[in-house]
Amino acid sequence: DYEPQTICEHLQYLFALLQNSKRRYIDPSGFVKALGLDTGQQQDAQEFSKLFMSLLEDTLSKQKNPDVRNIVQKQFCGEYAYVTVCNQCGRESKLVSKFYELELNIQGHKQLTDCITEFLKEEKLEGDNRYFCETCQSKQNATRKIRLLSLPCTLNLQLMRFVFDRQTGHKKKLNTYIGFSELLDMEPFMEQKNGVYVYELSAVLIHRGVSAYSGHYIAHVKDPQTGEWYKFNDEDIEKMEGKKLQLGIEEDLAEPSKSQTRKPKCGKGTHCSRNAYMLVYRLQTREKSLTVKVPAFLQELVERDNCKFEEWCNEMAEMRKQSVARGKIKHEEVKELYKRLPAEAGSPYDFISLEWLQKWLDESTPPKPIDNTACLCSHGKLHPDKISIMKRISEYVADFFYRRYGGGPRLNVKALCKDCVVERCRILRLKNQLNEDYKTVTNLLKITVKGNDGFWVGKASLRSWRQLALEQLNEQDEDAEHSNGKMNGNAQNKDESNEEKREEEEELNFNEDIVCPHGDLCISENERRVVSKEAWEKLKQYFPKAPEFPNNKERCSQCKILEREGEENEALHKMMASEQKTSLQNLFHDKCRPCLGSWPQETDELYIVSQFFVEEWRKFVRRPTRCSPVSSVGNSALLCPHGGLMFTYASMTKEDSKLIALIWPSEWERIQKLFVVDHVIKIIRAQAAGADPESALYTSEPQLCPECREGLLCQQQRDLREYTQATIYIHKVVDNKKVMKDAAPELNVSSSEAEEEREENKPEGEQDPDFNQANGGAKRQKISHQSYITYQKQGIRRSTRHRKVRGEKALLVSANQTLKELKIQIMHAFSVAPFDQNLSIDGKILSDDTATLGSLGVIPESVILLKADEPIADYAAMDDVMQGEEGGRPEGLGVWGR
Repeated sequence: DYEPQTICEHLQYLFALLQNSKRRYIDPSGFVKALGLDTGQQQDAQEFSKLFMSLLEDTLSKQKNPDVRNIVQKQFCGEYAYVTVCNQCGRESKLVSKFYELELNIQGHKQLTDCITEFLKEEKLEGDNRYFCETCQSKQNATRKIRLLSLPCTLNLQLMRFVFDRQTGHKKKLNTYIGFSELLDMEPFMEQKNGVYVYELSAVLIHRGVSAYSGHYIAHVKDPQTGEWYKFNDEDIEKMEGKKLQLGIEEDLAEPSKSQTRKPKCGKGTHCSRNAYMLVYRLQTREKSLTVKVPAFLQELVERDNCKFEEWCNEMAEMRKQSVARGKIKHEEVKELYKRLPAEAGSPYDFISLEWLQKWLDESTPPKPIDNTACLCSHGKLHPDKISIMKRISEYVADFFYRRYGGGPRLNVKALCKDCVVERCRILRLKNQLNEDYKTVTNLLKITVKGNDGFWVGKASLRSWRQLALEQLNEQDEDAEHSNGKMNGNAQNKDESNEEKREEEEELNFNEDIVCPHGDLCISENERRVVSKEAWEKLKQYFPKAPEFPNNKERCSQCKILEREGEENEALHKMMASEQKTSLQNLFHDKCRPCLGSWPQETDELYIVSQFFVEEWRKFVRRPTRCSPVSSVGNSALLCPHGGLMFTYASMTKEDSKLIALIWPSEWERIQKLFVVDHVIKIIRAQAAGADPESALYTSEPQLCPECREGLLCQQQRDLREYTQATIYIHKVVDNKKVMKDAAPELNVSSSEAEEEREENKPEGEQDPDFNQANGGAKRQKISHQSYITYQKQGIRRSTRHRKVRGEKALLVSANQTLKELKIQIMHAFSVAPFDQNLSIDGKILSDDTATLGSLGVIPESVILLKADEPIADYAAMDDVMQGEEGGRPEGLGVWGR
């Protein structure tokens, strides 16, 4: 009853299957599941190798058996030392370290031995990078290098094909050829030369693909007992011929470039690869690897799996045998009927669907009952357009088919529909006649109609009548296809076809463009014209159901009444707007309105209305014929549910000043006469005689509601911290200087003021940005009062837009994204790497990459200063920094798509 549970147990079972299973390949799903890997994501092979070795070593270190406890170290672990030598006194400082793989830089190299030489090369420590010598007790020039002390039995060499590209800010793959031999002598690289250091190539891991973010892995592994090479490409395992490593098509790039380098010539026993990612060498010994006996509990699992596999093979063989037997029977049946299938001349015959016959001939699936309903017309007979997908067969074979498989209805010699044939001929004649009739109608339209003999026709209908007629004829052709579906019972959804018909019917038919909403002749003569009786009769042949309006037909009486009422309303609105503009001159012009910042001395009280009311009233005064009149002053938007004022005196002089409008007392009296006022709001100034104006006290009626005011402020702050897709501006500082708004005074002008000036200078009818004139009719976007209340309570003001200056770029951000994600956006916009960016806002340095923009105080329309450090010249150092930012994980190699 043993079942593997832990990672090591699954690894044991996997090795046992590899050794004794009868399957062609082994599925490692259990092992992958134990590791907790997502099979939908492809991990970096080198990183997986490091993590798995570390996990295996940690797991086995808890075993009691010392041979098992140290198996990873004995097999894969070597030692090297970082040796630093002082140039002054010659003192050596040595730091010994273990390794499980050697990471070799391949940039600028062609041979594997050159990569190893560079890994061990001497480095000079000079200048600011000098070494502190404990003997000299001072910083001295020194040299540093790596010395190999011992090598493992299995040497894992990892070729660093993925490097950081500073220009793009991403990883890229180096698709350069690297030569490596099947025998590798490591003695020249060792500190001690008296050992056996000859290694033979044991495995090669290939990464096929040109990108660092996608690709496919293929492994070549050598059997140590037989010396034969095997290629592992997912479930495809192939043994190489002649006991030789053959890389083959794995060296072809998925996307070959024009500047592709030629493959260098390789001598005997050497190979060149542009895709080799990991090389595994095994220490060469005279001893042959022995087959290890699999423990009994594991062998039992293997034998159980082999039994399941044999049962599956037997089932497949039996199914194949039955399929062959059925195929023979079917073959004899087809052979017998095929000769008698054609119908002889003068003999009775039937029509059978070609699709059904093809399925009958297909031996893999048994045929379904015959279904001829898809070929029927609306009269229940064979549609003439379906003849091409039918086959005429003899009555004898048809009797056999219906007796053996059933179905219907049978379509014999009398099944062809005569009515549909006649209708098809009529439609074809009309189609052929259409071009001639179009020329005739065009000439008739040139003749001036005299008297009352003509008919009214819409100009739009006349422009497109030929196209409408052709579409109408084609629709009649397609009616039969819509009423019948596909072959063999897969009927088309009738609801969908009915819905399409309803949509087509909703479109205007011929001459319906001059029909008014009351079903009579429209009053606008610009949209119609009179045509002669002869032209109308020609058009009626194609559109017999079109509405008919003789020349002497009166226009719709109801539309005439509505037209007169509309003209009267326009005149009334113009008069009303003129009177209101004359009465409320100060309200119409901003320059004549009072201001809280500089309270006027001639009065001690001012009244308040919402700015929304002022804007709507101004639109009506400017465009009385196109805008609805304003009948009431809705001050409830400025009050809380308790009836208290939502704004303080201080806020109304600053951030909330764009939400309110101040009214003189004399003007307020006129407003109360002209409009319905729901709530009176006023500000009162109390000041002692001869006192300083700054000591004046200001009160409001109704009074401020502290609770609702505090709630409004909290909501405003919350909205500023929870935005999505808001715009911020990044300003790059050059030589510690920033272009300030003070240097460009025009940038301080409020955008709303500028728009107001532009609007007043436009002629009537063009001032309202919400107004568009199209098709001779005026349309305007409606602004609901409720939407204004919602906007006002949210409290996010956009009255002044930030104007970009030179060196600034706008970015779209969200409050919940991190500073690091913002730095990546900045890198693409300014080509400055994240580690070279110094960001600040309002004098505060932004340094926590994990913090969100909302928590850092970045709000919409913020300006963030960017100061870029000098670029790093050493690409290797830059790569280390980028890896450090990812916590030791190379950027871009975490997930690969295949």
